[in-house]
Amino acid sequence: MTFYDDIYPFYPLQRTAFIISGRLLAIILVFLMLAVGLLLILPGIRGKTRVFWMLRIMISLFIGVVIVALNFTNSWAEARMTTNVTYKSFSNAVIQAEVGLHVGLYGINVTLRGNPIVQFNETINYNEMFSWHDIAEEEYEQALIKGLPNPILYIVEKFTLSSPCGMIFQYSYSGRFASATLWTAFCCWILSNILFFLPDIVYAGYMTMATAAFIFFSMASFSTIKNVPRCVFSIGEDSFVTEYSHSFWLALATGEHFLVDIPVTFTLQPEVTQFRLFFFFDEDKSCPEGYLNSVFLNGEMHLPLTPKEYFLALR
Repeated sequence: MTFYDDIYPFYPLQRTAFIISGRLLAIILVFLMLAVGLLLILPGIRGKTRVFWMLRIMISLFIGVVIVALNFTNSWAEARMTTNVTYKSFSNAVIQAEVGLHVGLYGINVTLRGNPIVQFNETINYNEMFSWHDIAEEEYEQALIKGLPNPILYIVEKFTLSSPCGMIFQYSYSGRFASATLWTAFCCWILSNILFFLPDIVYAGYMTMATAAFIFFSMASFSTIKNVPRCVFSIGEDSFVTEYSHSFWLALATGEHFLVDIPVTFTLQPEVTQFRLFFFFDEDKSCPEGYLNSVFLNGEMHLPLTPKEYFLALR
């Protein structure tokens, strides 16, 4: 039963679909501002050192923004399919839509997009977010009150405490441990940058290796979701299961710089000038001329007299 234009009574109007996380957008903007600010000083650096310094800054900032952003993305594991499904409860309307499940470290995203997007005079484009600490009976009841479509309610129900799948426990614990190790990796990244600027390349290399190691630990922690029996999501006539997605493979690609840091850390010696040029200014080329204090070198420097020596000199 509807009033007009298929608007159901006692239900709030459809909200605008979620586009991008505000926290993720803020993280990207902050690191972009840092990159622009650091690139502004490039004209003051001479010679080939300018190129090496720019590469060093860009690579370091890329690793940093990836580590922080991975905490807030919802694409560690994904599943999607296109099927014919009942749209809403107490209705015989069947729509063709793409249903998607996107798993992050702090919660899930459930998407429903019509194919075509306008069906039954209604725009079918949902993107609902649910965090782990909210996915319980109360949050599920709120979704029922909002009148969300059946496919979204079905997927969210799988992550409630009363669901026989028990997915909420393994997914939430795996996400929390993975997030904790990623923040530890971010702290190691900060320390490695401080050591690079001191400069202490060897210990900075150790901290960079620690950064990569904690990224791999976060991946291993999230991989424990495979330990639970796979819960098949059956919607309409089709079904799907979650698989690793973009954020997981991006974490793997970022952590692979561990393979580069091994030779840099263990083979770096003072005579390896190419590595030193990458991390420091080349002192011989940046300061081609210099002046020596011959008075200081010949030991003819006169220190100021103490009050007692000055008094004796006057006598």
